[in-house]
Amino acid sequence: MTKEEKVLVIQEIKDLLQGANVVYVADLEGMNAQKSSDFRRQAFKNNIKIKVVKNTLLQKAMEQMEVDFSEMFSSFKGNSALMISETANAPAKLIKEFRKKEATPALKSAYLQETFYIGDNNLETLTNIKSREEMLGEIIGLLQSPIQRLVSALQNKAEATGATTEEVEAPAVEETPVAEAPEAPEASAE
Repeated sequence: MTKEEKVLVIQEIKDLLQGANVVYVADLEGMNAQKSSDFRRQAFKNNIKIKVVKNTLLQKAMEQMEVDFSEMFSSFKGNSALMISETANAPAKLIKEFRKKEATPALKSAYLQETFYIGDNNLETLTNIKSREEMLGEIIGLLQSPIQRLVSALQNKAEATGATTEEVEAPAVEETPVAEAPEAPEASAE
């Protein structure tokens, strides 16, 4: 690879990393062309960008970024695939799902939510991280729960008394006569 080609690859990696909050580096070694193709296809379906990179070029690109990725450099050995996603746990779930059938891929390192995870032993932890959509769903569910309980309690009370809102009569209100105002004296015509 010529120096110009390396510069282009480094720039391409930097473009991928720019603004990325979820960065995984995985080991795809031992995967044949068919398995690698299947892995890429599944990644595409899950909106995960994958780029197989040389470790030295990946490290050089990361060194030029605003985020200090140096904690990840020790894991850059062997075959590396850079995985970029918007969803924090999507790459981890993809790796875990794919490993149900195969021994690879393996997680080398990950950076998400300003935290570094080094080693394949962190895969389960990363899989259990909730995505933004999952968190919002839980919050909405928690907010709706008290309202649902209140509505349910009101419905149960109405059914228990055997009365519906239409059957309940409003209490009689006594009509009080309005005191008549004294008549104003008639103006005399002079």
